[in-house]
Amino acid sequence: MRCIGIDYGERRIGLAYGDDLGVATPLPAAVEADPEKRWAHLLGTVRDRRATDLVIGYPLNMDDSVGFKAKEVDAFAAKLRVATSLPVHYIDERLTSYEAESSVAKGDRRAVRASGLIDSRAATIILQDFLDQRVPLIDPDSVNPDE
Repeated sequence: MRCIGIDYGERRIGLAYGDDLGVATPLPAAVEADPEKRWAHLLGTVRDRRATDLVIGYPLNMDDSVGFKAKEVDAFAAKLRVATSLPVHYIDERLTSYEAESSVAKGDRRAVRASGLIDSRAATIILQDFLDQRVPLIDPDSVNPDE
């Protein structure tokens, strides 16, 4: 399993990578001003990392309802499925951008946001949530040290 985590935005697309080791790591975000170049950046990342699965943050409203942004993500995910023929998994992304942004000093947030770093950190949180659900945890009490 080789996964690309995606934090979709109209101007920036945060990206992350994770595999069977179960650890998500941030990748350079797609921040190109031209939407076609952003799309090419994303597809290039999927190709270069030989992704088997795509994991996209799903922006549910705080009351669990599906709003305008979630419908945008649905359309984006459908476009991804057609372009890549890969499965697209949704992960609830509520508060991931807030969590990612809180890890950056307040004075640096504007510059860091434009770089896409916060978006890729959010994608990393989204992907890590997915990997944590998929990769079984090892119970240290169940391991026999004599084997």
